[in-house]
Amino acid sequence: MAHAYLQPDWQTAAPGDEITVSGDEARHAVKVARLRVGEEITLLNGRGSRVGGVVTATSAGEFVVRALEDAVAEPAPSPRLVLVQGLAKGGRDEMALQAAVELGVDAVVPWQAQRSVSKWVGEKARKNRARWESIAREAAKQSIRAWIPEVHEVATTAALATNFSTGLVLALDPSGAVRLGEVPLDDLAPGDSLTLIVGPEGGVSDAEIAKFESAGAVTVRLGENVLRTSTAGPAAIAALLTRLRRW
Repeated sequence: MAHAYLQPDWQTAAPGDEITVSGDEARHAVKVARLRVGEEITLLNGRGSRVGGVVTATSAGEFVVRALEDAVAEPAPSPRLVLVQGLAKGGRDEMALQAAVELGVDAVVPWQAQRSVSKWVGEKARKNRARWESIAREAAKQSIRAWIPEVHEVATTAALATNFSTGLVLALDPSGAVRLGEVPLDDLAPGDSLTLIVGPEGGVSDAEIAKFESAGAVTVRLGENVLRTSTAGPAAIAALLTRLRRW
């Protein structure tokens, strides 16, 4: 079962149950991916459930899957891993988003940082958030993830500093006094969030670092090398997932 498809309107399934997939997901599967009767696939609902099945019927606007097994309901990961990604030019923020979701991040916050060249305002903010949601959805399907990460509205520095979730907040900075691998994680409790802040191409400004630290964030560095914004977040996420024993 190399392919996964998303259909939100189901919760449970038992062997023999039939689930109809419709809308854009079905049209793309049938017309573009050439989904055929008899193919085995994985079906996701994006909220924790997955089931293996076989395609029993297709049409231009939908296809039908017969479950081959009981659906598996996965609990939401805890603690949650949240990526705050600084908006960047050249699609580097979207590269970071895609990789982060494939690796296992649980939520993403677009961040209008001081040094962000890209600006999300008005209608552009709505359209770009919708684009990020689409990227997150497709990346989650690629990785056959039961939970699709939420993409939040674009946030300012001030909004971030006043709305840190319960848990631990880490801000990546090459001059951070503490290495990422040395930050204690044992105090994280179920339901907490581990939030990772990654700046844009120009990095996080001193003023932003000061604001985050005053709100309780810990400034950390990955190592001796300085990574691009497109790779810093995914690299840190991989390290954190290992330390959280989710890998």
